[in-house]
Amino acid sequence: MRSKITVVGAGNVGATLAQRLAERDYADVVLVDIVEGLPQGKALDMLEAGPIVGYDSLVTGANDYAATAGSDIVVVTSGLPRKPGMSRDDLVMSNAKIVATVVREAVAQSPECILIIVSNPVDGMAQLAMAVSGFPRTRVIGMGGVLDTARFRTFIAQELDASVRDVQAYVLGGHGDTMIPLTRFTTVAGLPVSDLITTERLEEIVQRARNGGAEIVNLLKTGSAYYAPSAAVAQMVDAIAHDTRQVLPCTVHLEGEYGVRGVFTGVPCRLGTGGLIEVVDVELTESERAELHRSADAVRQIIDVMNARRDEIASSLPELA
Repeated sequence: MRSKITVVGAGNVGATLAQRLAERDYADVVLVDIVEGLPQGKALDMLEAGPIVGYDSLVTGANDYAATAGSDIVVVTSGLPRKPGMSRDDLVMSNAKIVATVVREAVAQSPECILIIVSNPVDGMAQLAMAVSGFPRTRVIGMGGVLDTARFRTFIAQELDASVRDVQAYVLGGHGDTMIPLTRFTTVAGLPVSDLITTERLEEIVQRARNGGAEIVNLLKTGSAYYAPSAAVAQMVDAIAHDTRQVLPCTVHLEGEYGVRGVFTGVPCRLGTGGLIEVVDVELTESERAELHRSADAVRQIIDVMNARRDEIASSLPELA
């Protein structure tokens, strides 16, 4: 029996992800969006590419969630970008309302699904999704670390004129500004990156990876990244759907690991059937652990905003942390 994957949000990230998954040819894909005709049109276009590319995935577009019933995985990409004059807290609340509605509708149709959250700020939205769904932490996972790690690996490979396949690295912490690349564990063809790149230059590369999303936004002017984000989610979906048990840096709810409890943040995770198999423990230095805790504190600030205004999200929503 083929897997069924729902992608909520037919914008650039969601539509590109739907295409990537359809081309993998192991699952049927449902693309959902509130804009009438948008998901249906994009889905039909993808479906008609099947005979050319060579896949039999059924791609369906819908404006409601009935078509998503029985999904194995639901990916939430819905959300708004920050607009001029909008405060950070207002952005959090705008996306919180969207994510809460999406999760409630999707879970009603697919109560056994695994949720992958892409909407930003991803750590806070994953926290909200877990509260709304009532799912255990194994079935609510945020995307962030896979993308940040890919950016870091890309820039190291460019610096050394090396293949990205030879660059191994992991990034912890929140998605973006608070990410923590573990340069001590970063290698190129098995060689420590510190033997190949100076400390000063490596720090510049780290900072570019932290600002990777902003760099693309500044170049595009009217949009944000979607090729790499969709590829990152597809890698997570592959690990879950195929039970590869691959270790990937993802945003998950920590329950004491790394000295953090009760919030989502990015750590190495083993993914497979059922979602999160385990959080992989990496021995951190004192400074790395302190950075990770600062990242978790930034998530708590987002949670505080949502808790203080949770009546705007749902009157029955419990405290998020």
